[in-house]
Amino acid sequence: MRTLADLGDLRGKRVVMRCDFNVPLDGQTITDDGRIRAALPTITALRDAGAKVVILAHLGRPKGAPEAKYSLAPAAKRLGELLGADVALASDTAGDGARAVVEGLGDGDVALLENVRFEPGETSKDESERRALAAEWAQLGDVFVSDGFGVVHRKQASVYDLAKLLPSAAGKLVQKEVEALSKVTTHPERPLVVVLGGAKVADKLAVIDNLLKVADTLVIGGGMAYTFLKAEGHEIGQSLFDEASLDACTGYLATAKQTGKKILLPVDVRIAAGMDFGARTVDGPVEVIDVDAIPSDKMGLDIGPKTEQLFADAITSAKTVVWNGPMGVFEIGELSNGTKAIAQALTEVEGLSVVGGGDSAAAVRDLGFSDDQFGHISTGGGASLEFLEGKELPGIAVLEA
Repeated sequence: MRTLADLGDLRGKRVVMRCDFNVPLDGQTITDDGRIRAALPTITALRDAGAKVVILAHLGRPKGAPEAKYSLAPAAKRLGELLGADVALASDTAGDGARAVVEGLGDGDVALLENVRFEPGETSKDESERRALAAEWAQLGDVFVSDGFGVVHRKQASVYDLAKLLPSAAGKLVQKEVEALSKVTTHPERPLVVVLGGAKVADKLAVIDNLLKVADTLVIGGGMAYTFLKAEGHEIGQSLFDEASLDACTGYLATAKQTGKKILLPVDVRIAAGMDFGARTVDGPVEVIDVDAIPSDKMGLDIGPKTEQLFADAITSAKTVVWNGPMGVFEIGELSNGTKAIAQALTEVEGLSVVGGGDSAAAVRDLGFSDDQFGHISTGGGASLEFLEGKELPGIAVLEA
């Protein structure tokens, strides 16, 4: 994969850089600037090299037209604060406003164009539409740097097509992400423990299929654990259950037994009659109960304390750990204990610990942990999952020499 070092002298050159500024907002206030901070090493390196930096980024899911609530104005403001420099925000994405802002840049200056998803060509399935939009951006730059890891699994104009039109390379963030995830999938220090959670087992089947070949232990919690528990013959009450994935889970348990791999499942869980996720409340009291005694009218919502210890022991004895997906409904205080225990265990790993983006990254920050307590926190939930599945990511493949 080509990196910044392959681009040569950048002084005076216009570098079009793809970032992922899809940050959570409360009105116009950014509540977690982690993705903006993650872009700083590359932006700083380009500024130090004397380049003119033109940033492409997205926010939310606008429908191919400008929407005020998805403007990148808050991101431009925050980036300027972090850099200690003015960051000009273009009034459009690829029109007269963008061209005027780029023409006004001096060496070391930074500009941000408006949300790339305001243009229908960005996410079009029609290659000619994507390529036409990419060609407009290519006229604004001399080279392209891809540093938005959260979108490298998408074949989109600013990720894939633009990289084919200009000399291109990975930025420092994408390089770091690929190196960290490659250590998990290709040459991990052992024992390798993979921790999977989240609500839907179907979302993780391909990951399990790929990582069961290389991992020593799979630790499975969250809502997805109940389909595995059902496959083992447990009654799971009203807990999340994916009947379509039951046979696959049964097969994975059998494969693990045949190959000497471990699949660790909860031995106790926190249950309640139900919950209101929007109101962040639980129906009735939260109880801890062994998995072989879940009542028919209750649902599992978090792992229990014995499971926390079981999972933590597996994690802290590993040399390489990758975690994707919370252990319970961590947004509700009473149901955050399991996820917090997993995060704490990862901070105690002597080798490489990787937090696989998405809900897991949000959880560790919400629960009071800092990024530097972990070996690597991925900025891309979907991209990191597809990488772990062994899929070819278009935005990475296009950067390979």
